[in-house]
Amino acid sequence: MNVTNQHIGKVILAGAGCGDPELITVKAACYLQKADVVLTDRLVSKDILDRYVSKDAAIIYVGKQCRRGYSTPQESINSYIVEYALQGKLVVRLKGGDVSIFSNILDELQTVVAHNIPYEIIPGVTAALGAASYAGIPLTGRGLSTAVRLLTSYKSDIVPDAYWQELSQTTDTLVFYMSSETLDNVVANLVKYNIDPLKLMAVIEQATTPLQHVHISSLYDYETNLKGRSFISPSLVIIGKVVALHEKYAWLPDADTNDHYFKPVLPDDHLLKATTNVGRE
Repeated sequence: MNVTNQHIGKVILAGAGCGDPELITVKAACYLQKADVVLTDRLVSKDILDRYVSKDAAIIYVGKQCRRGYSTPQESINSYIVEYALQGKLVVRLKGGDVSIFSNILDELQTVVAHNIPYEIIPGVTAALGAASYAGIPLTGRGLSTAVRLLTSYKSDIVPDAYWQELSQTTDTLVFYMSSETLDNVVANLVKYNIDPLKLMAVIEQATTPLQHVHISSLYDYETNLKGRSFISPSLVIIGKVVALHEKYAWLPDADTNDHYFKPVLPDDHLLKATTNVGRE
């Protein structure tokens, strides 16, 4: 690593919110205006980068995709963080949603601490909160649910049978991240353990964006209504009695197109970066 400046910079680990560019926090937007380098995820919209990032900043695309397509190795992201921070630059590591929910923030925290690099953590609106709000589904409600669980089932064997049984009987609202491609397995396990038929399922595609779609079904009618459908990434799954509230309180109509709001990651995306100040001392 070529360190050109002995003054150590600072790293900001920031959540950009879950789609709508106006859901970013004021603090994150302020740091983007000051940043020398922005390392951005795939699930950060172009609108956010165009609206909030300084024109003098270098933008480096370090997107990841679950199971499909190209993903930037975490080791490469860690290397970028260290390289530019040790050049004395202000580095914003910009993540979709919130930084602490199903992200690799722990790897990045270990990296900055190991190199004695100053840092801050800025929360963001995570997908569960954004998707539920924009679908008109309160995640808790008197007589319906008093708690929420944030889960993932991105592999069919990641959740043990005993936990599926417990999930099927809980009154908590269940929110599954990164699980649309394993939805057959999610539904089969909950039905296997006799989940209450009054608990509905919402699959929310591209939540909080102009291309949002909400699909509602009973888990027991899943095979007829939704099985075999390919959902657009990112998609979030909400399961519980609160899902029935969507019919009454939905305020954002579904988009009339199936376009992608977030573009897939390509192998050379990380090369598409502004070079204005990457080598600046």
